[in-house]
Amino acid sequence: MADKKPNILMILIDDMGWKDLSACGSTFYESPNIDALMHSGMMFDNAYASCPVCSPSRASILTGKYPATVGVTDWIDTSGECHPVKGYLIDAPYIKHLPHEEYNIAKCLKDNGYRTYHIGKWHLGTKEYYPECQGFDVNIGGCHLGHPHHGYFSPYQIENLEDGPDGEYLTDRLTDEAIKLIKESGDDPFFMNLWHYTVHMPEQAKEEDVRYFTEKAKLLKIDRINPFVEGEHFPIEIKKNMRVTRRVIQSDVIYAAMIKNLDWNIGRVLKALKETGKLDDTIIIFTSDNGGLSTAEGSPTCNFPAREGKGWSYEGGTRVPLAITYPKIVKSGIHSQFPTTSPDLYPTILDMAGLPLQPQQYVDGISLLPVLKGHTLTDRPIFWHYPHYGNQGGTPASSLRYGKWKLIEFFEDMHTELYDLDEDPSETLNLSDAYPLKRDELKKMLHDWRESISAKIPQRNPQWTNQ
Repeated sequence: MADKKPNILMILIDDMGWKDLSACGSTFYESPNIDALMHSGMMFDNAYASCPVCSPSRASILTGKYPATVGVTDWIDTSGECHPVKGYLIDAPYIKHLPHEEYNIAKCLKDNGYRTYHIGKWHLGTKEYYPECQGFDVNIGGCHLGHPHHGYFSPYQIENLEDGPDGEYLTDRLTDEAIKLIKESGDDPFFMNLWHYTVHMPEQAKEEDVRYFTEKAKLLKIDRINPFVEGEHFPIEIKKNMRVTRRVIQSDVIYAAMIKNLDWNIGRVLKALKETGKLDDTIIIFTSDNGGLSTAEGSPTCNFPAREGKGWSYEGGTRVPLAITYPKIVKSGIHSQFPTTSPDLYPTILDMAGLPLQPQQYVDGISLLPVLKGHTLTDRPIFWHYPHYGNQGGTPASSLRYGKWKLIEFFEDMHTELYDLDEDPSETLNLSDAYPLKRDELKKMLHDWRESISAKIPQRNPQWTNQ
């Protein structure tokens, strides 16, 4: 039928860095199936998550709003033990769930005749805010957990996911569930959130995959390199009694094995779509919720040339892989340099599917359909507001990118850093003093935006003593 609605598959990977795929430049990790997927559509080389940590980006994707607009600005701790973090400042307060009143993408698509499936990580509140309460017909594995606390091998002890046989691998199991739903969906259009827990900590992979990369590291002779040696990348530094240990090369064999398994499973999903005749009728979005973990908790990956990683306001914290494929609209093998952010996905999906737009909802996002069709869009500023201390060493900050310029304002002392990303993608040369007019112009834009959304600002900690 000419008016048949396309299926929509959103594949969201947890903590996958900008350079964690061979299609994006990795020379150690292997991802042939994901590479093929990305090359079959448009790759966005300047794609950003709307926050350097997970829950805010997830809320942003679903609502089409910046995290600060929604009110979810940090990862959601339902135990009440980890917030607020206190240093020189006290973390700003934030909402610890996806608000019911948001007309999120799942609710919108369900109202337009879609079956709605969520599989994998949710991390957007307690039980009353789970996917089944937010517009999803099916929820498999989505709960309050931010990572598999009991590991990637069954028994998982994850709500809404029955344990499999002992030793079953979580990424395999979630993929099995996705394939089953694809095969059972019939002719009705579906929207599937396939939000894998991988590659979030803990690092756990299948023995055969670990052995493979152990041998590969030996062949490349990177097993002899200390991945944490200070070099020409970024210096080791102390942040509020935390030693920031940066990985300067991709060489972690377990992390590589997790990506290899993920890639195999993405290949299985694509095969299921092809075998059921649905592949050409499915919009596929592949991306990550924040940058790769590179400065703490074992620092399993490296985002170089992007600076830092998860939990930081520098490029490594928010630059992510992004590809959108749909053969009826998008040509294959195309790269776009247009900067994108998480809120853009909601309007893009509706526009690509030919559905009624919801500008009252996705107030911070724009449709990327013109770009996908080969047209140009005018540059617009992209904003971030992370008024929190990151577990990985980052400090509270706001930032924006406008064209080639990136401005970061750090709340501890309110100093600004200005970078020309075209000339300095590693953010090594602060140009604030060299370009005061540009600095002040962007700073005003940032302040005006924060004021317009009543962004929460962290306050001075009266009990702070610098030990």
